[in-house]
Amino acid sequence: MDFGAVLQTNPPASRTVHLAKLAEQHGFSHVWTFDSHLLWQEPYVIYSQILAETHRVKVGPMVTNPATRDWTVTASLYATLNEMYGNRTICGIGRGDSAVRVTNGAPTTLKTLREAIHVIRELANSRSVEYNGAQLQFPWSQGSELEVWVAAYGPLALKLAGEVGDGFILQLADLDIAEWMIASVRDAAEKAGRDPMAIKFCVAAPMYIGDDWEHMRDQNRWFGGMVGNHVADIVAKYGSDGAVPQALTDYITAREGYDYNEHGRSGNTHTAFVPDDIVDRFCLLGSAEQHIEKLKALKELGVDQFAGYLQHDNKEETLRVYGETVIPTMRDHIVAKA
Repeated sequence: MDFGAVLQTNPPASRTVHLAKLAEQHGFSHVWTFDSHLLWQEPYVIYSQILAETHRVKVGPMVTNPATRDWTVTASLYATLNEMYGNRTICGIGRGDSAVRVTNGAPTTLKTLREAIHVIRELANSRSVEYNGAQLQFPWSQGSELEVWVAAYGPLALKLAGEVGDGFILQLADLDIAEWMIASVRDAAEKAGRDPMAIKFCVAAPMYIGDDWEHMRDQNRWFGGMVGNHVADIVAKYGSDGAVPQALTDYITAREGYDYNEHGRSGNTHTAFVPDDIVDRFCLLGSAEQHIEKLKALKELGVDQFAGYLQHDNKEETLRVYGETVIPTMRDHIVAKA
């Protein structure tokens, strides 16, 4: 199992770079960041500095979207970084959340997302693609490699992930929901004539090493609010019965609103509706042993990467314990299973 660290690009940028370097030192293979250019600093500029000061981690957004950037510009960013630092980028993409909603915009359609994935992937892999009626290819790009991983929750988005994604990003760590969503993506891949086992699966959720459960829950309750925004969209489209697991829809009944200016922050005042049991199920909290137990269960479901959000007050210690205990234990566990 690979491990990623998910960072916000809060100023100073040097702090983000420091945490990325620390993640690499502790054995993490990926460094992801939020991508909301108004709420936080521009991630692609910071990626260049991270790549310059690390040796092997891959970097990318969790997640970008097709609405706020021209697709050819996005592809050029990846191809340029790959030329400079040796194919160490990855693209997580979805329909759009905070980056578009903070400007009173809306997520794109799945049709637009599908088209954007194709254009970005072809160009960023040094291939030719048709875009707006023109045949395009970067004449300066050779040998660039980019995987595009799709973030999804709803049935049609999961179907799209299975049909076109190199990987699938699930932003929560509930075992029952993960099992259902992984099965949905694999089923869609198989129906599309793809090898369902070739798609990589990433579960992304807050990780916090500690023993004060009230404090850990309060530090990470924001995540249930973030997920709740997507669930609210699903319920509005499909209703609360049948389309998605009830475990995912029940908890938003008390949701009253959301301020995107507090998005992804501990102490978010619009997440009081999120109960403790949802925080426990969606996140990885507690001792190293408790993290390892849940990671083993996720691995059994077919998860290839766990990406841990670090939007809390215990970043360095959590990275340290993962590097010294959690990651080596999981590595030994996987070798023993093999």
